Amino acid sequence: MRPDSNTIMRIPFALTLLITTSAFAQPTDANEGPSVTVYSSADAAEFDPQRYIAQQRMGADPNFVWRVPGYAVVKEIRNATLQPGINELQFTDVAQFIDPTTVSFTDLSHPDNTAVLEQNFRFDLVSPAKMLERYIDQEIGVYVQMGDTTEFVEGTLLSSVDNSLVIKTESGIRVVDGLGQSIQLGELPEGLITRPTLLWKIDTNAGGDHKFRTTYQTSGITWRADYNLVINDDSTKADIGAWVSLLNLSGATFNNARLKLIAGDVQRIEPAQPMYAVESKRMRSAAMADSGFEEKSFFEYHLYTLPRRTDIASNTTQQITLFPTARDVNVEKTLVYFGQPQSGHWRFGSPASDRNLGTNSNTKVDVYLKFTNAENNQLGRPLPKGKIRVYQRDDADDTLEFIGEDLIDHTAKDETVLIKLGQSFDVVGERKQVDYEYTSGVKRIVESFEITLRNHKPTEQKVIVRESLYRWSNWEITRKSSDFEKLDSRTIHFPVTIPADGEKTVTYTVRYSW
Repeated sequence: MRPDSNTIMRIPFALTLLITTSAFAQPTDANEGPSVTVYSSADAAEFDPQRYIAQQRMGADPNFVWRVPGYAVVKEIRNATLQPGINELQFTDVAQFIDPTTVSFTDLSHPDNTAVLEQNFRFDLVSPAKMLERYIDQEIGVYVQMGDTTEFVEGTLLSSVDNSLVIKTESGIRVVDGLGQSIQLGELPEGLITRPTLLWKIDTNAGGDHKFRTTYQTSGITWRADYNLVINDDSTKADIGAWVSLLNLSGATFNNARLKLIAGDVQRIEPAQPMYAVESKRMRSAAMADSGFEEKSFFEYHLYTLPRRTDIASNTTQQITLFPTARDVNVEKTLVYFGQPQSGHWRFGSPASDRNLGTNSNTKVDVYLKFTNAENNQLGRPLPKGKIRVYQRDDADDTLEFIGEDLIDHTAKDETVLIKLGQSFDVVGERKQVDYEYTSGVKRIVESFEITLRNHKPTEQKVIVRESLYRWSNWEITRKSSDFEKLDSRTIHFPVTIPADGEKTVTYTVRYSW
């Protein structure tokens, strides 16, 4: 059984043979590539495509692919020649992580003359472990490295567990470490295939050429939006660009694909139930490659279609322009001082009479950037949720420097986007309770605060002082040093301007009653 040099393989190894028992459906032509619609449930704060790629490179359990936060609906059109009667039709090169309960099949050429009798998804792919399992009680040969020499061991394979091979040879039982060794096997065992395959048993009375359309869902593919925002020196204008980061670990490559993305919170029950997607009309726009996706409202979501075809390679991430860069978008920098942010989360079933509650002072002033997603502000398009990174140009060497990032949720047109960038270095705050009176007999609490803001910049700064009235729902501001805006039943804002290298103090008294 000693093999020649052209038939030796080492574990791990991959085979390229495919045993066929029926006709294969082939893509119709170069213009009939698949249509791939990708849905995402990715949390932009935690989702990192490189983490999944790294897991796969390290040979992780392939089940990790099921944890990829998203899925795709794949639609393909193929041709095949059938004989009158019962035929077996195979579609190869489908996704490895297909959900077989979602597969639909339509004969576009002879819909009234073709019936589907059975549908199967074959996924028992070739691997070294499976090959050795199928060769139990059969003859194999192993080249074993023994120091500077190589010994050829042949015999009947009795066991293959954790890379240890138990072989019955003419001279007795040998236990061989199979990891990294050259192993000679015979033919591909029955039932193993090299590519995931969909198989249909079809009954037709129309022989000849047929065109078929299939639709299925697959796990292991998702996307997220990434935004880059470059602001000018005085933080009044910005250029905003958007990218789609696409991750494909589905086990299939989709060449010449029509790519679509669904943005919105689409409910999906796990495990998935059968789904038969309605295909939209093909879009044959000759848009420029860098023009981004075409967007339209689709049910209660938004559908983004890439107006050109693209290759979605297996085991890759790729970035595609979501929309052209929006230039000179009006933005506004806002400083917010929330002296006691924890109080915003307190809710009580009775008045909070503890004198010391909420009196610890926070000194940090938060920095926000906001803009309106409106057409008259160079935007006015639905923005899918994602991560937005903000940069400013350094005039010293004309390079962009990173100044903060935040997450945005799905944002409709004409809505305001608010981005938290960090905390100011030169503007600080101090908040202290200056008076407190609790009178249980008349059911009243009167409390006074003094908020001081100090500006160490050479220019004046506008700051919003945010205060949460947390002790009880029934309150009244009885004294104030400046006007305020009531945001909701428990939150007020004092807008103030701090002079250059100066300070500003806000005082107010609130009376709670019940």
